[in-house]
Amino acid sequence: MLPVLLFALALADEPIRLIVQGDDMGAAHAVNLGTLQAYRDGIMRTTNIIVPAPWLPEAVQLLASEPGLEVGIHLALTSEWTLIKWRPLTQAPSLTDAQGYFHPMVRPNPRFPAGQSLLEAKPKLAEVERELRAQIELGKRLVPRVSYMTTHMGFAGPFPEMQALLKKLSAEYGLPIPGEGVKRLGSLYTQTDSAEARIAKVAARLETLEPGTWLMLDHAAQDTPEMRAVHHPGYENVAQDRAAVVALWTSDKIKEIVRRRKIQLVGNR
Repeated sequence: MLPVLLFALALADEPIRLIVQGDDMGAAHAVNLGTLQAYRDGIMRTTNIIVPAPWLPEAVQLLASEPGLEVGIHLALTSEWTLIKWRPLTQAPSLTDAQGYFHPMVRPNPRFPAGQSLLEAKPKLAEVERELRAQIELGKRLVPRVSYMTTHMGFAGPFPEMQALLKKLSAEYGLPIPGEGVKRLGSLYTQTDSAEARIAKVAARLETLEPGTWLMLDHAAQDTPEMRAVHHPGYENVAQDRAAVVALWTSDKIKEIVRRRKIQLVGNR
């Protein structure tokens, strides 16, 4: 019984840590503003930048004004939206469509015509490495405090060779890939849930959250005319969905539970 009791006491002393991560800074003006709002007024403590994305210069400027916000590099080899796109920083014909943009999907998607996925394009690893290095080096130059890296849309999933490359680049540039020892809160709500429904569902989970380090990852944005033009087949309510994330992360109810339960808001570091 003694080992069990000691384990229980150790577990009781372990704090509850929560990483609240908002992806995709640089993708749109509304994303930049929503992400900063979720940090300044809410519980989000880490974000990341898509280096080839069109609103990166503004993201860099905003991040300079918030030195306490942790920042990572969100490596991207896809550009999913219909009306807003980004291209590689390097010459990478195996990574692009006929217009020179990244393909929208990682894997074939029945909502998209054939040939619009990274998997179908059969990307050349040398081009992938050159592009990822360019994104990392520019990101580090523009935001020197970047401290980790992740992948947009999990692009390395179908490619073991890319997964190995990411590990190599992570070690070389000193940018860890988060995940080890972290538990995910999981899908507590849907993209069509209202802000009120999300707040209720997340509040219920936070009330029962066990000690350890947990990750809540989503995408913040403001509901603006610009953001309402951001969509792709099968995901049309982007602005409403991502504005509801901001409402969730800035909710007084959520913040009260975090304070009362002494949940430590931490970053990936």
